[in-house]
Amino acid sequence: MTSLMSSAELICPAGTPAALRTAVDAGADAVYCGFQDATNARNFPGLNFTPEELAEAVVYAHSKGAKVLLALNTYPPAGQVDLWQHAADTGARLGVDAFIVADMGVAEYIAQKHPEVRLHLSVQAAASSPEAIRYYCESFGVKRVVLPRILTIPEIRQVRKEIPCEIETFIFGNHGLMVEGRCSLTNYLTGQSTNMDGVCSPASDVEYKRDADGTMSSQLAGFTIDCFRPEEKAGYPTICKGRYTVPHRSEAYYAFEEPVSLNLARLLPELIDAGVHAFKIEGRQRSKSYVRGVVSAFRRAVDDIRAGREADIADLVALTEGQKQTQGAFETKKWR
Repeated sequence: MTSLMSSAELICPAGTPAALRTAVDAGADAVYCGFQDATNARNFPGLNFTPEELAEAVVYAHSKGAKVLLALNTYPPAGQVDLWQHAADTGARLGVDAFIVADMGVAEYIAQKHPEVRLHLSVQAAASSPEAIRYYCESFGVKRVVLPRILTIPEIRQVRKEIPCEIETFIFGNHGLMVEGRCSLTNYLTGQSTNMDGVCSPASDVEYKRDADGTMSSQLAGFTIDCFRPEEKAGYPTICKGRYTVPHRSEAYYAFEEPVSLNLARLLPELIDAGVHAFKIEGRQRSKSYVRGVVSAFRRAVDDIRAGREADIADLVALTEGQKQTQGAFETKKWR
């Protein structure tokens, strides 16, 4: 456990250049970001980096001792791989420290053209078995896998024993119980894909309506995803976190998953002991204040654990989705 504690990295979100600087200043060991196009899975207006901004970001991060990981974690449509290849060429030229990839073709291109840059396997690849992870390691030289958020700590410990690469796990942010990299719900309504266009519930298809009684409804592409009483906080309409009515059930309910945030702050020592090399905070679409608060809190906690002290765990519930938090599948899988 000692060697893992000394190498446990804090991987933090950077949706904008300002958020990147905030994360680095708050103590991030590495930041992850993407270009302003379909090559990354947070392709929203107002987010992400131009090549010029990324060049400046790499210089800033490196000057502070932090790494920059470039997310190329979507899947190119058939015959349209040029955009992903160009993004990889640009990222390598600008000096990023690793690429986060999901598609095998993109991984192959980088392994052949830019073998000097580390490859990290995105959670979007949905690789959770030792056999799948070993395939990526042996075929493309993957150095780290970001595990899906469906594994318990005992399962992570067993996977670690059977694979030749580092493990990264999410510790805060989106709960994400859907099968990563395999979601087509938003494409069904909007025509845009999370996995190929990098857009889940595009803002152009989102609308909020308030009725005379104060009730708020959130809609996506003309379909009502949820309704909120006047005293409730209206969430962003993603299909997997909507409430729906079904036959033989009188009230609408969360048919897929409830809007709740993952918070594994109290499980950090167990995750390190299980063999986790890096902790990932989700939230490239969130504000600078969110980044500053969450990164600072986890920086203190990780440093406490490294020093053999009891971790100082800040109360982060105010920064969670819907002001609700869970340890999800990492502790138990009651839903299996």
